[in-house]
Amino acid sequence: MESRGPARKRTPLRGSVKRGGQPLPNELATSSARSPSLFAYEAALVSLNAPVLFSTFSVAAMLDPAAKGGHRSIERHHLFPRGYLEKLSITEVRDVNQIGNYAYVEWRDNVEISDQPPWEYVPALWERFSEKNLAPMYRYHALPDGWEHLDYWEFLGRRRELMAQIVREAYNNLASGPEAAPEPGGIDVEDLVRGGEGDLVELKSTLRVNLHTRQRDSRMELAVLRTLAGFLNRDGGTLIVGVGDDGSPIGLDVDGFENEDRMHQHLVNIVDRSMDALVWAYLHANFDDYEEGRVLVVRCEKAKAPVYVKDGKDQRFYVRQGPSTRELPVGDAHQYISHRFPSFRPN
Repeated sequence: MESRGPARKRTPLRGSVKRGGQPLPNELATSSARSPSLFAYEAALVSLNAPVLFSTFSVAAMLDPAAKGGHRSIERHHLFPRGYLEKLSITEVRDVNQIGNYAYVEWRDNVEISDQPPWEYVPALWERFSEKNLAPMYRYHALPDGWEHLDYWEFLGRRRELMAQIVREAYNNLASGPEAAPEPGGIDVEDLVRGGEGDLVELKSTLRVNLHTRQRDSRMELAVLRTLAGFLNRDGGTLIVGVGDDGSPIGLDVDGFENEDRMHQHLVNIVDRSMDALVWAYLHANFDDYEEGRVLVVRCEKAKAPVYVKDGKDQRFYVRQGPSTRELPVGDAHQYISHRFPSFRPN
């Protein structure tokens, strides 16, 4: 895409959505990170249960303060990266940091996108999703068709109009109630359970309670941690808690947490206690419906460095192999790490 010259004068945009007597698209023509109009749009994404851009998780889940780690789970990403805009002679902060140039993405995607132009990085992200899931994702994130090839100023103008429409949709839903609760594109829990356990899926009945004794059992927690580490050290995968090995619904009540927030916090605590807190850069947890109950879903990305699990005074290394997780002895672990993480250098 060729530059169309230096920053040009922007004209007011037409729009039917108003805030304080002004068209909302005009209110979005700012680089202020504290803009009430920006907050309105972000609140709309949460209200509509919109997915994070190019992600299987919702904005609401990823903005949850409990989803913490060494890095933020999601970040505001420049759709037209700063480095790329510099090549187009667009360098003023007020132009680069326009609200219309921001979208929430998972922080790993933000790092990998770097300064690539959108027409280079977008195709690889497309491949993760079907057209069925991409269409609502683009709608929620106010991305016009072919946006990655648009002139930057044209893109900003068209996106502001679409962002205003999303705010209006959320407002109308709050005022009159949506006909059906919106669902983000993402993991279909029933499909995963139906496919059974394998290289990328593990089913656990509970997080902390032994179903035989009906008592809390640290071995149950260790089994969960082993699974997460095994996925992280291989190719990633999904852990679903609240489902039996045969796919039967167990639900979350048996674990005895007061609510889902407490259960999520317990997961955060045991992960922080037994692994490096930086693993939250690769873990994404949320709750979902399964048959008549609820389940905890933890999606694991492929880690960039080896992940160990602390078990007392020992550090254990696990790898996913088929439908099970295997602990590697020290010698095998070192050999595996040298191949799986060739750039890793221990401190």
